[in-house]
Amino acid sequence: MKHKAMSAAIVAGAVATAVAGLSTTAPAQAQAKEKCYGVSLKGKNDCQAGPGTTCAGTSTIDYQGNAWTLVPKGTCTTMELPDGRTGSLTALDRDLPKA
Repeated sequence: MKHKAMSAAIVAGAVATAVAGLSTTAPAQAQAKEKCYGVSLKGKNDCQAGPGTTCAGTSTIDYQGNAWTLVPKGTCTTMELPDGRTGSLTALDRDLPKA
């Protein structure tokens, strides 16, 4: 019986350590991302898709210039997109929905 109690304590300690490790790495992961405009597919943006849309999943055009997606930091402007498009760290005036 003593062996089971000790095993349960070890498992509980391991779980607590794992959970604590997750909570300390989350901010580091968030810092390793950046907003990249003009790279989202229709309906797949993370947020702020400009006039005519509200937030996540509301872009209406592939590669909509005023919609952004979080991407790994440092990759936005080097992503290979169709027709020579590139991502941008600021909103773009291309591929916007018609008013």
